[in-house]
This record gives sequence, structure tokens and C-alpha cells, in this order.
Amino acid sequence: MRQSTCLFFLLLLFLSFSTKGQHHTKLKATVNWTAKSLYVAQEINFNNDSGDTLKTIVLNDWNHAYSDLSTPLSKRFSDEFYRGFHLSKKEERGGTFNLSIRDTELQEMSWERLNKKPDVIEIQLKKPLLPGENLIIQLNYLAKIPSDRFTGIGYSAKKMNLKNWFLSPARYENHAFTKNSNANLEDIANALSSFDVMLKVPLNYAVTTDLKSLKKDSDNSATTYHLNDDNRTDFSLFIEEKSSFTNYKSDLIDIHTNLKDNAIDPIQKAIIIDRIAHFAKNEIGSYPHSKITVAQSDYEHNQFYGLNQLPSFLSPFSNEFIFELQFLKTFLNNYLKNTLRLDPRKDNWIYDGIQIYTMMNYIDTYHPDSKMFGTISKIRLLKSYNLINLDFNDQYSYFYMLMARKNLDQPLGDPKNTLIKFNEQIASKYRAGLSFKYLNNYLKEAIVPKSILAFYDLNQRKQTNDDDLISILKSNTTKNIDWFFETIINSRKLIDFKFDLVSTTNDSIRFSIKNKTNVFVPVPIYGTKKGAVVFSKWLDIPKKPDTIYSIPRENAEKIILNLNNEVPEFNLRNNWRKLNGFFPNNRPLKFVLLKDLEDPYYNQVLYTPVLGFNVYDGFSPGIRFHNKTILNKPFTFDMSPMYSLKAKTFSGSGFFVVNENYRESRLYNVRYSLGASYFHYAPDATYLRLNPMVQMQIRGRDFRDNRKQLLVFRHVMVDREKSEIVVDNSMLNYSVFNARYINSKTEITNHLSFSTDLQLAKEFGKTSVEIDYRKLFRGNRQLNLRLFIGRFLYNTSTGSDFFSYALDRPTDYLFDYNYYGRSESTGFFSRQFILAEGGFKSKLDTPYANQWLTTFNASFNIWNWIELYGDAGFVKNKGTQAQFVYDSGVRLNLLTDYFELYFPVRSSNGWEISQRNYNQKIRFVVTFDPSKLINLFTRKWF
Repeated sequence: MRQSTCLFFLLLLFLSFSTKGQHHTKLKATVNWTAKSLYVAQEINFNNDSGDTLKTIVLNDWNHAYSDLSTPLSKRFSDEFYRGFHLSKKEERGGTFNLSIRDTELQEMSWERLNKKPDVIEIQLKKPLLPGENLIIQLNYLAKIPSDRFTGIGYSAKKMNLKNWFLSPARYENHAFTKNSNANLEDIANALSSFDVMLKVPLNYAVTTDLKSLKKDSDNSATTYHLNDDNRTDFSLFIEEKSSFTNYKSDLIDIHTNLKDNAIDPIQKAIIIDRIAHFAKNEIGSYPHSKITVAQSDYEHNQFYGLNQLPSFLSPFSNEFIFELQFLKTFLNNYLKNTLRLDPRKDNWIYDGIQIYTMMNYIDTYHPDSKMFGTISKIRLLKSYNLINLDFNDQYSYFYMLMARKNLDQPLGDPKNTLIKFNEQIASKYRAGLSFKYLNNYLKEAIVPKSILAFYDLNQRKQTNDDDLISILKSNTTKNIDWFFETIINSRKLIDFKFDLVSTTNDSIRFSIKNKTNVFVPVPIYGTKKGAVVFSKWLDIPKKPDTIYSIPRENAEKIILNLNNEVPEFNLRNNWRKLNGFFPNNRPLKFVLLKDLEDPYYNQVLYTPVLGFNVYDGFSPGIRFHNKTILNKPFTFDMSPMYSLKAKTFSGSGFFVVNENYRESRLYNVRYSLGASYFHYAPDATYLRLNPMVQMQIRGRDFRDNRKQLLVFRHVMVDREKSEIVVDNSMLNYSVFNARYINSKTEITNHLSFSTDLQLAKEFGKTSVEIDYRKLFRGNRQLNLRLFIGRFLYNTSTGSDFFSYALDRPTDYLFDYNYYGRSESTGFFSRQFILAEGGFKSKLDTPYANQWLTTFNASFNIWNWIELYGDAGFVKNKGTQAQFVYDSGVRLNLLTDYFELYFPVRSSNGWEISQRNYNQKIRFVVTFDPSKLINLFTRKWF
């Protein structure tokens, strides 16, 4: 009896402790399937456990982020070039409407939506709420659910995926509420709550949730589900005509998933799911709730980016392995989001770090021999490719390095909403996991795994932040690890070591290490013989620059820093030194077809068949030789010798580039280059162009800002052969100094760019200004405006319009434009249109201006890709009055800047559509440059 009484009081004490400090939320929600909305009656029992006296209470209302096209969520869609939300119908958008907030006496409480954050509500209290006191708030509102085509969250024809649809108290930390807007990052900062939910749905609709299901009641028209759970910040809810979820019961947790499985064996699927559940428990800690959902929509919002994205008939991985990866990533994501009591925006690096670190450990445990390219790595013909030979876990380092080499990486400790998309979803996430791996390799004794378990356990008892994890890690080791948080987590400092002085005897090696970036973090050193490791140890790099290390040789033939890429190092090519021979850093030359990843032990030359074309050279096959691997390099060369099948001569182009990045400056990149090209510009004449150039890129402190600034200084030297066919042979050899400044800001709804151009040569001097503006309106109507103003400072090239401003077709004396027939005055290729200078589409009687030119171009779409265009301006030549000119017509904008057609209608020539040879007046834009086409799809990531 006494034993039972003690157990009862212990249980009561545990329950009281586990719910202490929680808010309590009661929700009564009725689903209106036709209106895609929920009628909500809600009661929040707000408990002030902060220790502060509160005068206001903040509620998150993230569903209201879908209510308007001016919310932070809408702005983020536009920044990432997603137009679906901007062009959506009102009924597709969501929001919280008819909201009333009352106290227990049913008196209206004063509240407002925050300025510029309409999805955050602040309630003014009638009297201060003292520490330890409770306040009951009554809410009634209509939650209009958005279409799921925007983010994967919301409604579709036969289902609702509900997240963040109800109002919830915001997290309170450091004497203030966290006031974050919805940015489609699934990182809502809710306070801890217990939930009681009564959900009424139409009859025969199925409900899947990670809350506890108590019971359900049905009548003739509806089913009411009674749900509850404690110690939660949020929960998932799926309402479907027919449930797509399968329930897998393990001895640890009840798992509901509808993740696509490509029809893998059900028994194998169950084994995979159970194995992952047990692995997560052992690596992270016991899941405190009885149920978890792993939905396809969760995975699609945060995918595993890699080769498993390929169609099944191309995939180098088995269906079982793909499902395993997808389930592992999604399960761990939900596991951590449902249990860690962090601010998921501010401390996002902890979520990412634990998730990716655990995934890497899982692959090492169950698939230690897997390769990044799966079964492709077994093809003998591809064995020479460094990319093919990478272990599966090696890819994480290279995805991070992709951004570091572009100088676009960001500190891991930065808030999630400040990260550019590639960093948020891939590079920073992967580097966080690598950083935990790095720290554990250095500390050894499983310090990091033990710390993760302790930190996870702490999260079940209190609200935490990154300071708690830091304290746990430091308490578990006697080593100084301040460098880990100061450098690896909270800075974007690069790490780069190389051997300096090396001397050997039969028994020992003496060496010094050059710290190229003055970042003082530990690095491992290895000794190898015939590829096998004979010793390894960690070196703590001191701030003293001339430190000499001495270690036993142990018959090593080569010493290597960071052999297994444990340290996120910027350059691995300078990390090794041979201990025998006269050339300790000699790298053999290696020719590679198409593309490869950088190999630190070879000098790679990549080669690719190419095929060029212009009217005078015809098709020109050739071979491109370059050293541009997947990661950017400080020095690159690119040479493309070709043979002209039509002219029966050699031609081609090439360039050398030196890139210099500046890490802490708004001037973040300077590019020095020397380019050359040699082709025919007429049937009987070639040109040689040399183009030394300095290009400077400027950006703001906000990496997500789409504003780009560019300064270009170059000197273009041209040597042309004389042609018997081209009329104007007055300028055959010339050089032009050119300075440009470009300032542009582009998003899906607005584009504004400003550029200036200065050209100085012996024969002329000229300057111009160009302003471009584009606006996408709500009805999918787009307005394009362009203003060009150009004026000569001096012009001695009388009798020739070779350097003159062109109204419709520039002469392109700098050879900047990709004309297929640059000297054509009649025929098909003479109608190629490139938007430059005057920007007119009609050919008028005064096509050039040798004094000044001012034009205004506009277009407006009337239906999808059909637009009306109009151009107007003034042309001024010496000895004549300024002449007003105009044209207008229809533009088929099938793919902007890549495939367009222009049909003139009315111009200074009159009604062109009724004139003879109208087909000769139609202009076209066709671009075959793959890099420009790829930019359409990659711009949202960078």
C-alpha cells in the first residue's frame, strides 16, 4: 500500500513537472470543405512563466501570411522568382478573418497586427500579467486555408495539409517575444503548449495526425475527432477523402507515412522504417511522443538534393536506397522539429547539424561502401573521374565548397531567413553536419554524440538555446573548443593550410605549416606509404607563425594535411608533400572528357567537343580545352580551337581569368581576364579581337538582396581584314577603351536596372545611359519600359557610320553581340534582333546617329506571351535637325531574351503590315547559349 502511494505521488510530481510552464490551448474547429476553411473557437490559457511582468502578449498567425500580395511571404516568393502566388486568384490565398479576441468576461481585448508583419498579432493587456499568473484568452475566427501549390501546405482537390493554421503564443526569450514572420521556412517559434482539439470534418473524410487520438464521434453529416497531447510547439494534421498514410508500429513509436516508395517490397520498407527509428533513438534520444508523421509534402519542402533526383530509369540507386534516404531525412527533420525547444530560425544550425551528422553516421553504419554516383561508380570506363570515385558522404563537403568558391557562403549561426536559398536548403545545412563531424574527429571519445544525447534530454525538460549546447560540449572535454563556435559556426572565415618547410631523416620529419588565412583551428596530418596510412595525429595550430613540428617518420613516403577532408578547407591542392624525389609537389597531367570535380593530386585539363556557327564560317566543329571543374578556381583558362567547314580555315576563341575574392568587403570579387577571338565577320574577311578586362562585382551586406552592381574596365583591340563585299572598310584596325557601370535589382514582380557606358578611342568618344524597368501586375500583365540616351563627346570618323549609334541594328564594332550574320544587310540573318542602343524593330530611313540618340521602348502583354510594343525617339546627325521616329507592332515573347518574334505594324515608314515583302520586316531573337538558359532555372538559388 505504501509502495503504491509513493508511486502515485511520484507520478503526480512527474506530471506536474512535465507540464509546468506550458500554455494550454483548446481548439474547436469545423472544416468547411467547400470554402476550404475552418471555423475556429479557441481558448488559450496563457501561463506567464517568464519571470517578467508582461504588458502585451504576442500570437503567431502564420496562416495570415497568405492573405495579401504585400506580406513578407509574398516578398520572399518574388525574391526567389516564384510567380505562382503573385498570379493566384483571391480564393486560392489564405488568411485569418473575422477575428475576435476576448477575455474571460467576454470583453473585447485591444490587439493589432504588427507593421510589416501582418501574421504576428500583439494583444494589449488591460492590466499587467505578473510572473506565475495565468490569463485565459477566447478567440473566434475563420481560418481560410491556402492552396497547397504555393508551399505544399494547404488544400488540394481531395486533401488538406494543415500546418500553422491556428493562433499560438509566440516563444518568449531574453525578456521579449519572438516576432518572426512566415518566410516559407517551416520555422515558426511557438511557445510550448498542451493541446486539446475537437476537429469536425465532413463524413467519410479521414484524419491523420501526430497528436494522440482519444476518440471519434459520427452523426449523419460529420465526424468529430478528439485529439490531445502535451509538450508541443505545433502539430501536423492531414484531412483526406481517403487516407494515403500507412501506419507502422514499432516498439518505440507509431509512425504514419505516405512517402512515395516506388513499389518497394512492404516487408523491406517496414525493416527500413524500424531501423531508422531505432537509429534515431540511439543517436539523438528517445522520442517523447507516441506518434510521428512522415509526409510526402514534408519531404518535398526539404528534399535530399543529389543524384536520387534523377528519373527512375536513369537513377544509379535502387528504389530501396532512395526511399531510405528520403525517409531518413524527413523522419529526422520532423523528429527534431517536434522535440527541440529552440528558436528554429535563430538556432537553425543546431537542427541542421544534428540532422546531417546523424545521416552521415547512418550511411557509415549501414552503407559504408556506397558512392556518390551509386552503381555508376562500378563502370570501368568512368573510374578515372574523381567525381565518380567519391564516397557518398563526401558530397556534403563539395556542396558547401561550391558556395565558398563562389564567395557566397554564409555563417552557420546566421538566422535562417537571412540565408540565400542554396545555403538554406543545401550548403549551410551540409556544412553544419560536417562541422559536428569535424569536432567529433578532433575531440574523439564520442564527445559529440554524448553531448547531443545530453542536449536532447535537456530539451525535454526546458526551453533551450545554443548556449545550452555550447555549455554541454565544453563540459564534456578538457580541450579548448572556443575556435569551433567563433570560427566554424559564427563566421565565414576560410580555412587553408599548406606545408612550408619540410625536411626528413630516416626516422623523423620536421616541417612548418603556412596558415594562409590566419584562422587558428586544429588540422590532422597523415603519413602514407603506397596509399596506405602509416600514422595520423591532430595538430593544434598556434598563432606563432614559425612553429616547427617534429614527428616520427614511420617509413612514410608522403605527408598530407586533412587527407579525409575532416576540416572544411578551401583548397586541398596544396595539402601534401612527397618526402622522396626532386619534385615534392609535382602533379601529373590528366586529361578528362566533359566535366569532373577538382582532383588535388593532378593537373586536370578537361576537353569537350564543341560546334560553333555563323553565316560566314558555317558550322565549325572543334575541341574546348579548359580547367574549369565544378568548383570555381582562382585561375582558369578556356581555349576552343575550331575548324570552319565553310571557309576551310581555323578559327576559335579563348580566355584566361584570374579571380580574386574579398570576404569582408562590399567589393566581393575582382576578375582579371584576357580574351581573344578569331572568326569571319564577312564571307571574305576575318577579324581578331583582343580584350583585356577588369570586372568588379559589388554587393550589399544582405546576401538575399537581389541588387547587383558591376564595374567593368576593358580595352578592346580589333584587327579586321579588308573585305571586298562589305561596303564600309574605313575602320579596319582600332582600339577602344570602355568603362561600364551596371546597377540592377531583379525579382519576379519588379526589375529595375541602370547602366552607364563610356567609350574612348582615337576616332571618337561617346557616353550613354540605359534604364530598364519591368513590372508584373496581378492579372499576369507585364509592362516593360526602356530608356536609352547616347551622345558623342567627339567624332572624327566622318563619312562612316561604323561607330555611330544604331536605331535598330548596331554595327557591333566591339564584337560583343552574338550575331549569326553580322555583316548581312538583306536576307534572313539581317533580321536578327538584339536589344541594344536604339532598340527599334523596324528598319527606318535614318538608321544611325553620329551626334546623339534618345529612344524609349515599351511593351505590354495582352494575353500570355502576346505583347504590343512601341518605340519612339529622336535621331540627331551632324548638319541636320533632330528627327522624330517611331515604330510599333506585335511581339511574341515565347521566352524572354531567348526566343522572340517581332511583327511590325505601324512606323515612320507608314503601315508596314500592308507593304510589300512584309516577311522581310519580321525580326527574331534566338539564343543558343546554354549558360544563359541555365541561369533561368538557377537564379532562384543564388
